[in-house]
Amino acid sequence: MSANASTGSLLRRSIGQSSLSLPIRVAGVALAVTLTAASAQFTSPLPFTDVPFVLTPMVVLLAGAALGSRLGALSQALYLVAGLAGLQVFAPSVTLPPGALRLLGPTGGYLMAYPMAAFLTGWLAERGWDRRYVTSLAAMLAGLAVIYVGGVSWRIGLVGSFDLAVATSVVPFVIPDVLKLVAAAMILPGASRLVDARR
Repeated sequence: MSANASTGSLLRRSIGQSSLSLPIRVAGVALAVTLTAASAQFTSPLPFTDVPFVLTPMVVLLAGAALGSRLGALSQALYLVAGLAGLQVFAPSVTLPPGALRLLGPTGGYLMAYPMAAFLTGWLAERGWDRRYVTSLAAMLAGLAVIYVGGVSWRIGLVGSFDLAVATSVVPFVIPDVLKLVAAAMILPGASRLVDARR
């Protein structure tokens, strides 16, 4: 590939979101919000932590990779707004607070990190990280790290210990989350080529 072609490809990927029509962008963001809310409903409480197991992080990171940095972050910000407004988009729980209070509870740090995680994953995807399996996985792992940092940082204030926060916010989830991303990363290179072919 020539330097001009490579530069042109990067430019198209950098501005690709603006090249999509407004209805397509709106539909993409709405779909990402819907899928994030739907994935939160598949939840399982764990006996040794008040943080439930959910599928949401995988969807958050896929949304960022698929929509790009700005639209991915927007979709997750709108997801949080829907939860703050009282819509049943957060993981159902008898112990976690409902609605806006969820952001003040044990999972608040994870939730507030979703837009940043989607932005980072999307930013990396815009720079070609979604073109190959290894870099697709690396982009989503970077986003997952943002979610974990948000969760741990928030929970330190609640449990009073970094070690306890990591033990209850990261350790129970890291292997399942990574395995989910290993599977999810398989679809990104093919999806990115399909999007490029349709532009």
